[in-house]
Amino acid sequence: MIRLTRLNGRTITINALLIESIEETPDTMITLITSKKITVLEPEKDVVQLVTQYMKSIGAVAGTIKSLDSEGL
Repeated sequence: MIRLTRLNGRTITINALLIESIEETPDTMITLITSKKITVLEPEKDVVQLVTQYMKSIGAVAGTIKSLDSEGL
């Protein structure tokens, strides 16, 4: 889960695993796999960084890299 800020200043915590896309238009628009759209104050690069940190914290990134190493790729 990552915590972001809506345009009205209130925080929202979303499941990073449900993010389909992130784009700046100029506000940052997050589209979830459910087609729900959330607009946040954080710039796209910050959201990507939060998602990456979350993925590392649950072992999603390290697990992928480890599995590639174990296959000799």
